Amino acid sequence: MSIVQEFKEFAVKGNAMDLAVGVIIGGAFGKIVDSIVGDLIMPLVSRVVGKLDFSNLFVVLGDNPNNLVALAEIKKAGIPVFAYGSFLTILVNFVILAFIIFMMVKQLNRLRNEAPAPEPEPEAPVTPEDVMLLREIRDSLKK
Repeated sequence: MSIVQEFKEFAVKGNAMDLAVGVIIGGAFGKIVDSIVGDLIMPLVSRVVGKLDFSNLFVVLGDNPNNLVALAEIKKAGIPVFAYGSFLTILVNFVILAFIIFMMVKQLNRLRNEAPAPEPEPEAPVTPEDVMLLREIRDSLKK
């Protein structure tokens, strides 16, 4: 079997196609969650905490001779910073995404469990021992 033929069989298998679709949908879903966090949740959290912009929370670790105040300007100047605000935003993204995926998997499992299970085929009744003994006697008399 040639390598091209093996690759063709692999590529058209259901698992490879399902994985490709999952990756594409996952990427799009990640963008939706980023938007939910960045545009909806973080502004509300910032309002409650005190009108803070989480993405601009940082601690300057080096000298800041020009007294720059924006994170982008400080990074552009090459000054080391501890940008914990960006980390907090990404952490909130992760928690929300993990919770949504958990709820989706939970729903899928619930739907799978609700599907009626196929009824097992009835087993043949067990022949009583005395009937088996009588059959053996019959078969030995026939000989």
